[in-house]
Amino acid sequence: MTTLPHRPHTALIVIDVQQGVMDQAFQRDAVVARISTLVDRARAEDVPVVWVQHSNEQLTQGSEAWTYVPELTRQEPEPLIHKVSGDAFEGTDLEPLLAAAGIGHLVVTGAETDACIRSTIHGAFTRGYDVTLVGDAHTTNDQSEWGAPPPEQVIAHTNLYWREQTAPGRAAYVTDTEDVSLTALSPTSHQ
Repeated sequence: MTTLPHRPHTALIVIDVQQGVMDQAFQRDAVVARISTLVDRARAEDVPVVWVQHSNEQLTQGSEAWTYVPELTRQEPEPLIHKVSGDAFEGTDLEPLLAAAGIGHLVVTGAETDACIRSTIHGAFTRGYDVTLVGDAHTTNDQSEWGAPPPEQVIAHTNLYWREQTAPGRAAYVTDTEDVSLTALSPTSHQ
């Protein structure tokens, strides 16, 4: 259904599951375990896994906080996209990489829900991708002291509104880890 008709393939995108991001993340261990399950499934099904890694003042490139959590290990030749803004497409090679692999459907996991996850799923959708957000495999930190809702509400709200996201020729889905399809979705399927 993607507006990228010559891109029938799917990729699993793992966003910013870095030590400094995940230290205090809501349900950290459960989310990391679900992402690990999806990575294993993608590899077994020969579906590309694309890793995204953020850098900023708190996540200085090369620091311990910047590295991925030890439970998740990127394998060669799985691509690693380095970014400095929320949307993993902005200022990176993500789009050309996905185009070269014929990918028109993204299955998105990672952190943080209200920042890089949200920016990237919207960035993908506006670029023509079908996007499945894995509803139980993204997380965020507690920002309530600055006026944000608690993490579980941020996650629930993001899952709720993404289910209802529409645009001509594109599809948005939310599904849990156990129900994720790592193949391109047909126009009639809606998870």
